[in-house]
Amino acid sequence: MNLGRFRVRPGHKVKLRRYDPADTRPFKNEEKAGDLLTRGIERLVALQERLYAQDRWAVLLIFQAMDAAGKDSAIKHVMSGLNPQGTQVFSFKRPSDEELDHDYLWRTVKALPERGRIGIFNRSYYEEVLVVRVHPEILAHQKLPPPLVTRDIWNERCEDINAFEQYLARNGTLILKFFLHMSKKEQRRRFLKRLDHPSKNWKFSAADLDERSLWDDYMKAYEEALSRTSAPHAPWFIVPADHKWFTRVTIAELIIEAIEALQLEFPRPSKAQLEELARARKRLIAER
Repeated sequence: MNLGRFRVRPGHKVKLRRYDPADTRPFKNEEKAGDLLTRGIERLVALQERLYAQDRWAVLLIFQAMDAAGKDSAIKHVMSGLNPQGTQVFSFKRPSDEELDHDYLWRTVKALPERGRIGIFNRSYYEEVLVVRVHPEILAHQKLPPPLVTRDIWNERCEDINAFEQYLARNGTLILKFFLHMSKKEQRRRFLKRLDHPSKNWKFSAADLDERSLWDDYMKAYEEALSRTSAPHAPWFIVPADHKWFTRVTIAELIIEAIEALQLEFPRPSKAQLEELARARKRLIAER
């Protein structure tokens, strides 16, 4: 797969209409990609074991998308088989009263992955330049001093996020950010499926339609965020999401490529440790 076409180049002005949400190249159907996803998950499991054993790097995966784009299912399928001890998933919803009494990064900072672990953010601090931008009434309830709420607040927040991610990268966190790019037509189909199947009714909320009515505003907010916050140390990937099977295999390959670039190795025991292992082996052999 040509993974480079999904990456947002630093400084590139994103226009989402130029990205095909139904793209499945080079695969013609799900069957062709199925084996690649299976092998990819096996490779990811092996990489996670090295990441955990080496205990030097942390991995932070950020997923952003419109409702019904498949974030949950992508996380579920791509991360299947990983050791739960080395994986952490956080879903960020409406801030609590306690969280509103802190800066907007506070609640996500508490959830950052430790060294040796993979942290997954299902939505993230990027909501502060997406949903909050589309809904200025949310900003009005964030308890910010009025002089700080200026026309430049969205640029300032993007600058703060860039600085925060650079800080994390300089301290050993590999950051990968995925925007699941779904068409408005496909969202309609998935919403109708939720309404037509009783087992999926719980996934639907009337508020989803209110957000859908603001589709163009959200696309503009996403274009701005993707353009301003994709960096070499914290890249954004625009992943086609009209076909969930393609979304999953693409995300898996992007994660594998990035972690493999870390050249992880199992820790090598010191001379003293090797001697201790040899003594332990002798003791076990000597047992009756």
